[in-house]
Amino acid sequence: MTLSLSHRLYGELRAHCEQTYPHECCGILLGRADGGAITVHRLLRAGNTRTDSAHNRYHIAPQELITAQREGRKAGLEIVGFYHSHPDHPAMWSPTDFAEAHWLGCAYVITAVEQGRATVTNSFLLTGADEEGKAFLQQSILVSPPDSASESAG
Repeated sequence: MTLSLSHRLYGELRAHCEQTYPHECCGILLGRADGGAITVHRLLRAGNTRTDSAHNRYHIAPQELITAQREGRKAGLEIVGFYHSHPDHPAMWSPTDFAEAHWLGCAYVITAVEQGRATVTNSFLLTGADEEGKAFLQQSILVSPPDSASESAG
């Protein structure tokens, strides 16, 4: 179970997390999935529509998900995951993150942002056959070197 992305995309994801501090950022990962291996080709920043507690919760509007699906289809990609930040908290999923995760087979990437600086980034694959049997499994993150050919093709 691996989440692969380019050095550039990894940097963009972490920069987005820092830019929204002290609020949680969120976004959508477009790419391709093959079994437990997920390759990310594009990041789509999403607006955090939570106004009541944006410092420790996030929500992506359904219209943004539909737009992401359409953009993905045009590029031959699909939604393969989501990302968000945890300002001044560990890069581990919370009970709320788990309760609100519904896209089975997708990666859920969490970056800890301490005092405005991205520190640890973890990925969790949402597994299971249905809502009652879902579980998060930690995924390794493979970041391609900055000089790789995928960097310019991403």
